[in-house]
Amino acid sequence: MMNIFVQTWLLKTAKTCVNCLLVLLIPAVPQAQSADWSVLLQPTELARLLDNNSAIRVIHVTGNFSEGHIPGAANAPYAQFRGPQTNAGQLPSLEHLTALVQSLGIDASTPVVVVHQGSNASDMGAATRVYWTLKSLGVTQLAVLNGGFAAWRDQQFPVSTTASTIEPSDYRPTWNDKWQISASALESSLQNPTMRLLDSRPSNFFTGQQSIAERPGTIRGADNLSYDTWFDDNHLKPLNELDVLFSSKLTDANMNSTVAFCNTGHWASINWFVISELAGVANTQLYAESVVDWAQSNRPMDNQPGRLAHYWSLTREWMQSLAGATP
Repeated sequence: MMNIFVQTWLLKTAKTCVNCLLVLLIPAVPQAQSADWSVLLQPTELARLLDNNSAIRVIHVTGNFSEGHIPGAANAPYAQFRGPQTNAGQLPSLEHLTALVQSLGIDASTPVVVVHQGSNASDMGAATRVYWTLKSLGVTQLAVLNGGFAAWRDQQFPVSTTASTIEPSDYRPTWNDKWQISASALESSLQNPTMRLLDSRPSNFFTGQQSIAERPGTIRGADNLSYDTWFDDNHLKPLNELDVLFSSKLTDANMNSTVAFCNTGHWASINWFVISELAGVANTQLYAESVVDWAQSNRPMDNQPGRLAHYWSLTREWMQSLAGATP
């Protein structure tokens, strides 16, 4: 029996046909316009796609674009897709996002590959967060480059230092809330026994030992599933290994919805991407503003240390940083 990741890939690459229910039972027939396309591309796959389709828009969201990028790519700094410093997970206005996608020459049907620098596993959160944003804006064919630009360069594919001329689009997107949940909607759902709530941060954030929010701890009722669970170094694990991990980490089949969060919706977007886009789990949402937003109001939290313990933890981290130690 095929695993859930392979099934999802087949569904997303199979040719549209009347007998769609047979997709899981027979080999997939690729779409003519997007042969070999998948939501997670390896560098060799992207290179082959670029050789065959000049309409693909590659966007670099992290790294020094002028020092090297995939030829023909557009510079799309991650900060342009994010909120203010006080609440980085907050979405920019639709007007701002519209101007941004237009400047990148993107419309609803543009095939878009989002590329991060690939400096570490966390860096992939920039690509998955931008992927989530573009999907919510109605872009229908999206992918993330596994391992980012570093993986592309390591395989000695062409690199450019010259900016490309991008023809702006006139796309006027509307925002789709399907993959997003607001703080108020999440708070009203905390007692829902069929909602899986996943804190995507490392365990020291989940337990309240470390915090960048006004209050340490996690959202009431959450389980911890750190974003780095899915990685080997800077790459997402192969699909068969992800399937084993997914089956072992998310065992309750009675859950009707899944919500991922972190500090500012960066790490959580990786969990959202793996669960929604690779595993194909329906009703998977991202709480974009996450704990930094949640903790600003008197909303229920777990794992909150006493005030004295919290201040001592902050003081210890500050002293360690002065000494050059890693907290």
